[in-house]
Amino acid sequence: MPPAPSERMQRLKPYPFAALERRIAELQAEGRDVIRLDIGSPDMAPPPFILEAMERSARDPRAHGYAGYRGIPALRQAVARFYARRFGVELDPDREVLILIGSKEGIFNLSLAYLGPGDIALVPSPGYPTYTDGALAAGADVFYMPLRRERGWFPDFSEIPAEVLARAKILWLNYPNNPTAACPTPEFLKEAVAFARRHNLLLAYDNPYADVAFDGYRAPSVLSVPGAKEVAVEFYSLSKSHNMAGWRVGMLVGNAEVVGTLARLKSNIDSGHFRPIQEAAAVALTHDDEWMAERNAEYARRRDVMVDALNAAGLTAERPRATIYVWARLPEGWRSADYAARLLEATGVSVAPGAMFGEAGEGYIRISLVQPVPRLEEAARRIQAFQQALGG
Repeated sequence: MPPAPSERMQRLKPYPFAALERRIAELQAEGRDVIRLDIGSPDMAPPPFILEAMERSARDPRAHGYAGYRGIPALRQAVARFYARRFGVELDPDREVLILIGSKEGIFNLSLAYLGPGDIALVPSPGYPTYTDGALAAGADVFYMPLRRERGWFPDFSEIPAEVLARAKILWLNYPNNPTAACPTPEFLKEAVAFARRHNLLLAYDNPYADVAFDGYRAPSVLSVPGAKEVAVEFYSLSKSHNMAGWRVGMLVGNAEVVGTLARLKSNIDSGHFRPIQEAAAVALTHDDEWMAERNAEYARRRDVMVDALNAAGLTAERPRATIYVWARLPEGWRSADYAARLLEATGVSVAPGAMFGEAGEGYIRISLVQPVPRLEEAARRIQAFQQALGG
């Protein structure tokens, strides 16, 4: 028998989507047609110029060794140029840019770099589970900041007790938001930077959905707030922006001291990313992004199909301006896990229960727009029939 896992492992729960994937696999093995709208994995491929860059690099015999710990210079420079062009933010590619093996590992590892027993992470609820998981793995505690519909899905910093702030070290924020799809205002970003400075917090801003936006909306970077780099870092990812989720390309940018600290931790954990992937990512960030307009138009079509169908079925869903998600309020009396489980078993449509993202997500479900329009229309028909069977 192996020894018992560490206390760290006892603090970590299984990742929420792992159990759901097992049940989906069982249903598929039984021959059920499952429409997956739960996990946010884009179904569209990257544009050809990215694939061609990857292939060219992979054919180079010199491209298969270690590529360095911080990311190849060409990619870090491409990130800096991208941030200047896209957000108006100037970055030093040698000190203020770190390439990650997907932003998820960077988010988790940032907690290991900055938190320990006795510390607190300020985490939005509902929110991405990795903000919590990283803190728990580090032995720290979590204080959840509820996001409420009536506040536009922004936290109320005045609700955080003084004794919590005395122990808090990291403030996690994520806009455009997963799972609610809420978008930030300039006033809120300024408020968040000022709050982090006032309370000596590291503001960790997760921004992977900035370039999946609709109806003319352009999401900002928190680093565009004057003085933000004094207190903030930002995570960006090519997973959603460039349809490259499986490629695992992310980056941390911003405060040079924090970037250097995470780089030192990661140099003891991993040996950097595969060079051909990095070279393709550099091409992705420096190429024109006209192709995104049609990709985002496709997401907008999917959004409209699903939002209209959900509202017609008796659920309440607002039309998001960004992200690949629709956040839908359930009828009164339903717990989100019960609704999602019954929907899956009865119809084969898999959605993510809101409580998967924290207690404040109870009463909602998250739907990912990661299926073509015909499949979404079929999912909508099944959801409407399910609602009718429940009596509306």
